[in-house]
Amino acid sequence: MATTTGPMTPFGAELRRLRLEKGWTLNDLSKEVHFSKGHLSKVENGHKAASHEFARTCDNALGAGGRLAALVQGGRASRPAAEAAPDGVFPASPGAQQGFAREALGMGTASILGLGPGGRPRRPALRSPDVLAPFRLLFDQLRAVGRSTGPSAVLPTVVAQTQALTRLAERSAAEPRRAALLLASRNAEYGGWMAQENGDDRAALWWTGHAVRLADAAGDPELRGYALVRRACIAMYAHDGTGTVALARQAQADRSLSHRVRAIAAEREAQGHALLGDEVGCFRSLERAAASGERADEEDEQPRPGAGGRAGGAEDERPRLGSGVPDRLGAVTGWCLYDLGRPADAAARLDGVLAGLPGDAGRARARFGMRLALSHAGAGDTDRACALADELIDDVEAVDSATIAQDVRLLVRTLKRRPGDPAVRNLAPRLAQVLHRPT
Repeated sequence: MATTTGPMTPFGAELRRLRLEKGWTLNDLSKEVHFSKGHLSKVENGHKAASHEFARTCDNALGAGGRLAALVQGGRASRPAAEAAPDGVFPASPGAQQGFAREALGMGTASILGLGPGGRPRRPALRSPDVLAPFRLLFDQLRAVGRSTGPSAVLPTVVAQTQALTRLAERSAAEPRRAALLLASRNAEYGGWMAQENGDDRAALWWTGHAVRLADAAGDPELRGYALVRRACIAMYAHDGTGTVALARQAQADRSLSHRVRAIAAEREAQGHALLGDEVGCFRSLERAAASGERADEEDEQPRPGAGGRAGGAEDERPRLGSGVPDRLGAVTGWCLYDLGRPADAAARLDGVLAGLPGDAGRARARFGMRLALSHAGAGDTDRACALADELIDDVEAVDSATIAQDVRLLVRTLKRRPGDPAVRNLAPRLAQVLHRPT
């Protein structure tokens, strides 16, 4: 954390004013926020800069309604990593990472739609969507593998499968072409998520955009709206609360989207509000997410088009978007509570989420488990935080996630406030090893 010297800063002055207004000493505040008296004194006097985590925690303890968080400059400042692009335009191909990206663009829309040179229809090579069943099975298996391994284990196959499906669609009859393009779009969307997990936001944005192009060619508008949700996720991990909210709201404005996608979009908006310290906006968004989630459950109970027909039909080849976390709303709520400066409440909520995850959900266990450890550490329960982090390190190493690594770094900084604790000293080398992932 950066240090400064000089006169009392606006943040320090407001922190002192709020503390004295409440009749608290530095010791009193220290007990509430689990920062040392010395740290608090340095922040108040302008000798140490306040982090966003520190500001939100003090906001909550002093009932400041986000005023302290609004005064913080530097630290985890917002940066617009995923600004809304006009007319669905996405960044150009990352090129070197995935050679197929250039080739896919070179095919052009006419090729994807099954037209040959001069716009003449090609002779159909794929007349039935039944042949796509193995591709769907492989995609489901890839997602299962990705739940417990690093992105490098699945990205090459995801790219190859997207390429194969797109080529099949070039010379296919109308129904199997649409089915192939739908499945190709879902592969590309998953490739975008894995690229983000690999720490490459530029590639993630490109693959998400390519997924939209494939889905548009298949006449499926759902993915265009979901792409906004994915971009909101990229903005969230870049700590761009304003961008997260804007992108999530843009998705929710599309009334043609399913209630499931609208629920996920509302959850992303809640996370953006939490980053901004806006508790009212956060919980209003969570309420909308809950309502849309209930409607989504009702939709899931209805027979899906094509479900009773031939295997491999177009609708059968459109896997469900979003994660498979059983209590997704609870997980997002706990996530938001931590960012709102309420680590004890976050820990209480995330405890149940972690307990409900299936045994093969290594990525989800690492993600929400590390956020739970971080919440325990922020609430002052250092022993529990260290014990949980120690249990999760194998999962964190296995999934090799750039986004999960953010919480690991934050946990390291939080535990540094207890340098003399034996549990911290024992855990520190293992956490440092996890963070030295190859780039």
